[in-house]
Amino acid sequence: MQNKSYSRRIFHMAIVNVSDQSFTNEVEGQGTVLVDFWAPWCGPCKMLAPILDELSTEVGDSVKIAKVNVDENPETASRFGVMSIPTMIFFKDGQPVDKVVGLNSKDALKSILAKHQ
Repeated sequence: MQNKSYSRRIFHMAIVNVSDQSFTNEVEGQGTVLVDFWAPWCGPCKMLAPILDELSTEVGDSVKIAKVNVDENPETASRFGVMSIPTMIFFKDGQPVDKVVGLNSKDALKSILAKHQ
């Protein structure tokens, strides 16, 4: 029997890493964007990463997910009042519409996204 290899195409937006310089272009446009403020040393942030990966697959291209490393991009974190991480801010058409702090379940995040789509 011949072993056939194939690649499966997943149609969803990739999670994008955003910097202080690219934030406006990546986030403050049209549509719904979930921005995850995180740091590599943050335990709950590491636990959130696979949840966001699953969420990205489930919501497809209807929601963009962006990640801001607060250590490397302090201006953006300060601009939005991020005091602890993980913090997720939900944007609708360029405006912040919701904010959650701490580790949240995928279902909780989907529920918040549903309110703003």
